[in-house]
Amino acid sequence: MAVTQQEIENRLWDAADELRVAMPEAQYASVIFPLMFWKYLSDTWEHQHEQFLAENEGLDDLSAEEAHEIEYRDYQSFEIPFIHPGTVHQRRASWTSILATITQPGLGQRVRTSLQAIETANPDKYSRLFGAMTWTSEEVLRGEVLAAVMQTMDRTPKMHEGNMSHDVLGGAYEYLLKRFSDGSGTRAGQFFTSREVVELIVEVLDPKGYESVYDPTCGSGGMLIASANLLKTRGGRGYTLKLYGQEAVPDTAGVARMNLFMHNLTQFKVEVGDTLKDPRFKRPDGSVAQFDVIVANPPYSLKWKPWTNDPRALGGVAPPSTADWAFVQHMIASMSPQKGRAGVVLPHGVLFRGGQEAAIRQRVLDDDLLEAVIGLPANLFYNTTIPTAILVFRAPGTKDPERQGGVLFIDASKRFSKAKNRNVLTDADIADIVTAYHSKMDADGNPVDPDGEGGLAARFVPAAEIAANGYDLNIGRYIKQVAAEQEDLGTLIDAYNLARAERQRTEQRMLTVLADAGIEGFDE
Repeated sequence: MAVTQQEIENRLWDAADELRVAMPEAQYASVIFPLMFWKYLSDTWEHQHEQFLAENEGLDDLSAEEAHEIEYRDYQSFEIPFIHPGTVHQRRASWTSILATITQPGLGQRVRTSLQAIETANPDKYSRLFGAMTWTSEEVLRGEVLAAVMQTMDRTPKMHEGNMSHDVLGGAYEYLLKRFSDGSGTRAGQFFTSREVVELIVEVLDPKGYESVYDPTCGSGGMLIASANLLKTRGGRGYTLKLYGQEAVPDTAGVARMNLFMHNLTQFKVEVGDTLKDPRFKRPDGSVAQFDVIVANPPYSLKWKPWTNDPRALGGVAPPSTADWAFVQHMIASMSPQKGRAGVVLPHGVLFRGGQEAAIRQRVLDDDLLEAVIGLPANLFYNTTIPTAILVFRAPGTKDPERQGGVLFIDASKRFSKAKNRNVLTDADIADIVTAYHSKMDADGNPVDPDGEGGLAARFVPAAEIAANGYDLNIGRYIKQVAAEQEDLGTLIDAYNLARAERQRTEQRMLTVLADAGIEGFDE
């Protein structure tokens, strides 16, 4: 029987909740995602193994080696090997096999040995997939707690394709990512970008079938997955995208790989390393590789060691106090010359800060690489409450003719709904921003509105005007709101009069008490 989305989500969360006695919620992901993926692999392998046995009953005369060759040629796409082969402790490195031993001491070590055996047996797919696995240590997670987590997770229905679609499985993974982020506060920002912001960037960049998509700070892989999902919802084939990501934190890179696999996306490479210091995707000549679509939400105002002689340093080198523009320079260098486009979320400081950043900004504008600046509301993210902006870039000479020689500014700072811990963009907000981005402009640079329904404040600003303003990109400099939001004046006056009357009554009572006590002189 097919499994509902809510059913699997609830049961997975119940398993995660078993960790509450052992660690803060911010650390749940490092345990739950490896266990969930291990169960998914095991359920899938066992389902295929059962099919192999059912369809090959007449192969009893085959040797073990011959049967293994047929099974892995025709049925299995990965291997789950034996651990401790040839000993009394030999058993398959599968979920069900280890689950049967949860009452025995050393559970964490058996889990670790099993996950490492799967990585080793499948180096092309799963090398370093499960991360550091420090949680398998008894000192970090007691065996009885790990056993409780596994027992509760085992109540989740079988996670193979015959029982659970990849849409349901991937949705459950995304649900846990968001749930962990909601409970993790600022720490969540290192691996989870708010999904509606991800969708907005991807909608703007509009990846096409068979294109390459690259995220230099990929976190949990959400932007790569959103690119494939958008293509799928538009009738395309999301699996045709070639996906690339780099992530500095090894465990987070593992989360991204597992996320992509669970969404049935296999044409991807996720590398571990510092993108600014050691970009892992390179061309034969040593320069950075180039891609059709580049998306990123890099760490804001990151302190870094500036480049000394790097060809990515267009217009200069970003200061050591903030690597914001260094990430932009890397993305610009990574755009394919034919149709490369990039979208990045950054704090507003990149729009107007001076010094070295101003020099870089001027070069980018003089080269006509910046297509749009989209101002977003404050408090959209888990790791910061500050307002941010999306900057959209195009490879040299690839802007549409009407967008050349200027920058489109869109102010969406007031478009949001309040959620529990942060603001969110609704589907309608995203649609309006995308509509404004694609709008035609009149002779004054204002969006043409044939329906007469208004819309977001937007303006196409000629490069000469930006240069006259010292290459300042502050959105408020170019978009003047027709009518600022104001509270009703009558309401404010009424509230003031009530407060003033209450203050006067309180003062009078105080003066009366003081006078009765023989204390004079306070009414002067």
